[in-house]
Amino acid sequence: MKLLVDNNMSHRVAVLLNKSFFSVCSHVSDFNLDEDTSDRAIWKFAIENGYMILTKDADYEALSRMLGCPPKVIQMICGNTSTIEVIKLIEKSASAIKQFHSDNELCLMYIQ
Repeated sequence: MKLLVDNNMSHRVAVLLNKSFFSVCSHVSDFNLDEDTSDRAIWKFAIENGYMILTKDADYEALSRMLGCPPKVIQMICGNTSTIEVIKLIEKSASAIKQFHSDNELCLMYIQ
């Protein structure tokens, strides 16, 4: 299970989650996809490289509803919270994320 963390989240999220249950967890900046990179370009990168996207950006919800999947999108609904709190929310949702990943009919998941 590969996870791509969006620009609107700290790079530390990817670092900390790499020690978790994801086989690969990367931040978009690891691939020189910076703040100026469009959501569609990140979307395309995720498809081409087999990533799910972790984001706080509602624009990905719209893309997911419009284009379907891949990629699968995990949208964090937690506002401006600490990196540690984000990690706790993801780890608390670990079994749901695994089910989401394996369900071919689901494209969008919310964590709050």
